Amino acid sequence: LDPVVHGKLRLAVLSLLTGVEEADFTWLREKTGSTDGNLGAQMLKLEEAGYVAMEKRFAGRKPQTLYRMTNAGRDALAGYVRALRELLGGAL
Repeated sequence: LDPVVHGKLRLAVLSLLTGVEEADFTWLREKTGSTDGNLGAQMLKLEEAGYVAMEKRFAGRKPQTLYRMTNAGRDALAGYVRALRELLGGAL
């Protein structure tokens, strides 16, 4: 199992990002119930692994941080699910 994907919050974020083109930090925080600090640290790990891409921009005068899943992130999540299925003997 990929240790980057295996983290509970990182797995939740990747799962959420599969269903959207991009998501802002606030939306991810609300959906995961995480704190700013914990989510920020986990997003950095996902960025460093190349699984998500981050973009900072302004919406009006408010800064906004957006994330999208990369192809490497999609592949990593798919591989993680395959590995779980194998571990569980195809039960999933």
